[in-house]
Amino acid sequence: MHPIAQVFAAIAAALHVVIFVMESVLWSKPAIWAKFGVASQNEADVVKPMAFNQGFYNLFLAVGIVMGLVLGGSAGDAVVYFACASIVGAAIVLATGGAKYFRAAFVQGITPLIALILAAVLQA
Repeated sequence: MHPIAQVFAAIAAALHVVIFVMESVLWSKPAIWAKFGVASQNEADVVKPMAFNQGFYNLFLAVGIVMGLVLGGSAGDAVVYFACASIVGAAIVLATGGAKYFRAAFVQGITPLIALILAAVLQA
């Protein structure tokens, strides 16, 4: 995988660690759950188990990217490609929820998409 593509994959991993922290560690803070469009403490309490679980999905994808980058070679690249493609797929699914999710889908999906495109275009 080209080093520039690796940088974008690493940025995607870092962002997904941040999302994990927000969803799984800091969810009880109103400033955090409000970023996800949750309007009340009651709604936040109801959504908390799902947010906790979803945060771990984000963490596992980030770990996949990091482990793939550390492993390197064709096997490591395959793991990075899979994790990046999974994040892009999740962003597409998020975007199907309506216009209010487009920004979040873009933020979630743009860096792994750039990583995949650069990896394809800049192959040695």
